[in-house]
Amino acid sequence: MTAVREWATFPDPRRRHHVWHVDVTFLTSHWRCLYGQGCPGILTEPAPELEHGCCSYGAHAASKLDRQRVTRAAAALDRSVWQHKARVDRKGIWVKTGDGWRTRLVDGACIFLNRPGFRTGAGCALHQQALRTGTSPDRWKPEVCWQLPLRDVQFHDDDADDGVVHHRLTEFGRHGWGEGGREFAWWCTEAPEAFTGHLPVYRSLETELRRMLGDELYGIVAAYLDERVAASAPPVPHPAEIPVTVTPTRRRAMRSA
Repeated sequence: MTAVREWATFPDPRRRHHVWHVDVTFLTSHWRCLYGQGCPGILTEPAPELEHGCCSYGAHAASKLDRQRVTRAAAALDRSVWQHKARVDRKGIWVKTGDGWRTRLVDGACIFLNRPGFRTGAGCALHQQALRTGTSPDRWKPEVCWQLPLRDVQFHDDDADDGVVHHRLTEFGRHGWGEGGREFAWWCTEAPEAFTGHLPVYRSLETELRRMLGDELYGIVAAYLDERVAASAPPVPHPAEIPVTVTPTRRRAMRSA
């Protein structure tokens, strides 16, 4: 059974023929990234010791512009801050796949991923460079990476035939990875341990949402979500945030199974 979610629709004030359908349930949840805090990763078995996070399969470029931007950003990194810089010098960053371009893999993970024991510590070299320079990761990383776990799914209403572009702003579920997503042993937007942040997503990921929505629409959406959070009837909770109580009867059944 599919969990119930709450949605709200907003016209885009910058683009006349664009409409945003916002996942109120996820944006008001308390999801947070667990990278470096025991994240099991997205392999077929949990492997927190590898510190891959969601970088095991590389990043697909959203567009030619996305690919060019990341290539320029990578040129600012040297071997002191990027473990696999030498591999790039020999083979390049990108490889062609059946559905576009993906970052090259090195030893089972993205070429940008510095591994445990490297001088800068484990983590995305581009993300680490953003933190070092006091800039936002969205200026450095591939689009899919800086947006994660947010996802903008664009579509047209075939029945309306009015030329309006609809944006479904929601979480990046395992289905977003395609067929391979079903093989993950773990995925963060399903895991209760990832929904322990101090702020709701629309505040903790404000920088990313402003980049996706634009400042004006973000302000409108945030004001609406402030009202929903403060309302006497709060938003529909995210299914991963709903506490599950295991009763004695259920515990006995689980032991005997």
